[in-house]
Amino acid sequence: MDEPQALNALSAMANDTRLQIVRLLVPLGTEGLAAGKIACKIGISASGLSFHLSALEQAGLVTSTKSARQVIYQADHARLGAVIGYLLNDCCGAHPEICDCTQVSAAP
Repeated sequence: MDEPQALNALSAMANDTRLQIVRLLVPLGTEGLAAGKIACKIGISASGLSFHLSALEQAGLVTSTKSARQVIYQADHARLGAVIGYLLNDCCGAHPEICDCTQVSAAP
């Protein structure tokens, strides 16, 4: 990932609604969610959702597929990982203290 791509992705996620969408889609994996269901779950109008999904798609953070009459959106896990990797490796130089802070411990 290069700097312009990273900045575009970070800019896209620097919005509470778009971050909610990413949070909603990540655990769903490739199953994704129909646009109408996303709108219901986060409480946004269809036109508002379309605006935010477009920004996320342009940044490469979500993808969409047509299924009959619905559009299903999925988080692009590889792209999200690339953004995180860019921050850790390129910006932070893989500094051990910073990388240690990112370790997620399993729930007991």
